[in-house]
Amino acid sequence: MGRVAYADALALQRALFRNPVHEYLLLLEHNHVVTTSRRTPSQHLLADVERLGADLVEADRGGDVTYHGPGQLVAYPIVEVPGQRGGGLVDTAAYVRTLEQILIDALTEVGVAGHRIEGLTGVWVTQDQPAKIAAIGVRIARGRAMHGIALNVNPDLSWFDRIVPCGIDDKQVTSLAALKVDVSMQEMVDVFTKHALAVFANNKLVDHASVGYKAQHTPERDLYASLQPPEDLITRAQGTSVRLLGRLAKANGGESELVSLRGRKPEWLRVSFSPSDEYSRVKSTVGDLGLVTVCEEAACPNISECWSDGTATFMILGERCTRSCGFCLVDTRHPQPPDVTEPARVAQAVALMNLRHAVVTMVARDDLQDGGAAMVANVVAAIRGRVPECQVETLVSDFKGNTASLAQVFDARPDVFNHNIETVARLQRVVRPSASYARSLSVLAQAKAAGLTTKSSLIVGMGENEHEIRQTLIDLSAVGVDIVTIGQYLRPSTAHLPVAKWWHPEKFTSWKHFGESTGIGHVESSPLTRSSYHARQAAEQLAPPVQSCVNVS
Repeated sequence: MGRVAYADALALQRALFRNPVHEYLLLLEHNHVVTTSRRTPSQHLLADVERLGADLVEADRGGDVTYHGPGQLVAYPIVEVPGQRGGGLVDTAAYVRTLEQILIDALTEVGVAGHRIEGLTGVWVTQDQPAKIAAIGVRIARGRAMHGIALNVNPDLSWFDRIVPCGIDDKQVTSLAALKVDVSMQEMVDVFTKHALAVFANNKLVDHASVGYKAQHTPERDLYASLQPPEDLITRAQGTSVRLLGRLAKANGGESELVSLRGRKPEWLRVSFSPSDEYSRVKSTVGDLGLVTVCEEAACPNISECWSDGTATFMILGERCTRSCGFCLVDTRHPQPPDVTEPARVAQAVALMNLRHAVVTMVARDDLQDGGAAMVANVVAAIRGRVPECQVETLVSDFKGNTASLAQVFDARPDVFNHNIETVARLQRVVRPSASYARSLSVLAQAKAAGLTTKSSLIVGMGENEHEIRQTLIDLSAVGVDIVTIGQYLRPSTAHLPVAKWWHPEKFTSWKHFGESTGIGHVESSPLTRSSYHARQAAEQLAPPVQSCVNVS
């Protein structure tokens, strides 16, 4: 999953831990973080690690204090642990020994002799004296495990001098790099995965997804060797930036079938623009109040249909986004300061348009301390104050995973909390390099844990395959997402990501049935579907309101 903040990984683990349908093995690196358990003595922290740039977190696991950071392979098995003691109780010690053996076998494959030390959890190596190379800390409840292992591949070992690692003050910590073992993180991921699956998979079907590169790892070819895309890919992409194509080449292993920029769109993607009187009234209301709609900013193909139906998607916090996603047309120049009158103006528009289901989206505002969360909450409150009977759906950024910002939106209690995952795991760094697959799943998991109805969206046709689409639907279901929309990517300009494929309408129908079979309450799926398309109908299907609603997004 690449580099993942500890808080994001913890929220994701907890969601998967609560869902007994699937087992997961999450592999990732963390940003600098020192984690403690409830039993960690304060004297085991030898320095102010927060002042030095690390997060300090009390984790709900066993063990003592430890460090996680770049260069360390962290593995979180979310698996069923069989009962092995009298009465069917889980034998935690046996599970820990299983994790130790997986590590020992993986280390053996790269030429390192790992071993156990009686009474000391983890895996050790001995040169002049024993040194710990992998730590283990787990939590098991109701026969299901979370947390896991941390294997030192090439981390900054000086961080371990700032704590008493695992509460052991007379032993050193080492790494593969310190042992002069020439192995990359990706190679270690592959080796560890092989040995872990030999234990956990037990002839089960396994889905393998990786962020930023093909799941089928090929040791003879380093997909991260260069940002420079092949010349034929540059030619076929017809105008897309070389930097964006470099990321695409890495994600696809240099293999891309692209739709011709000048080729005719399929019949099912041709939309007639037929504005009605209601369309003109909506446009006039939005313009008179100085509001921005994502319908216009993102060149939505459904604008005529939706506005004629008296619906519109309000985009707050300006029309300039602080992120530059490979598929999005929204302006990315430096944004203007937020307008404190915007909540009242949006609420006035909702009242004038007689809306009963308003969807409010936003540009990403990473320049603001709270990411724009307070404005989102204020808009929800303003609509509720002006039109109490109106349902409100919020479509928000990830707020960089800031829990305080997310809490502001959660506390506003939108009727639907929407955050888009956008694409499959492999293409995340291509499509939206400032976001992350793990973080999006974490945000959705936290919203669900807060008791909200959750929603997300997939755009297809950017290079994913059908298996990856289904895999992503399973992941969204596993964290409790209630509503998913799936639509075809349409390239907004030559500078944006090229279209890789036009998916046939029959495929969209099959994904709807598959997604709903995984437990997702409603999947809206068609070539022209966008995140806010039929938002009212989807919300009504999950929880039919007393009186009919009209959608705004």
